[in-house]
Amino acid sequence: MGELADLINKFGFPLVAAAGLGYFVYFVWQWATQEIKPVLSEANSTLIALIDRIRMLDNDLIRLNQKVNIVLMLRELEHDELLTKASEFRKGDKMPVSPPEQKTTGDKKQESKEIK
Repeated sequence: MGELADLINKFGFPLVAAAGLGYFVYFVWQWATQEIKPVLSEANSTLIALIDRIRMLDNDLIRLNQKVNIVLMLRELEHDELLTKASEFRKGDKMPVSPPEQKTTGDKKQESKEIK
């Protein structure tokens, strides 16, 4: 403590205070560049990697949402088609059914040959 008083007597308070503040600024600058800057650099790399992952997940969610919308739309179309068929059936309009093909007698001979 006596050394500080001797410096103040020799150089004056303003010069000693300016030198002390200069050393404080130098100390803070050294601490920031040697300890904080590497940690910030590492955190920045991690942040970039996380942002890339979030973008990929966002793209996956967009694709999944599109697929779900298509499935829901197809289900709705099927549902509407079934309702239309049911209403037609209630009205008595039966769906046209094609009659089974009738075979001629010549076809029976070929059929019996094919079986043998």
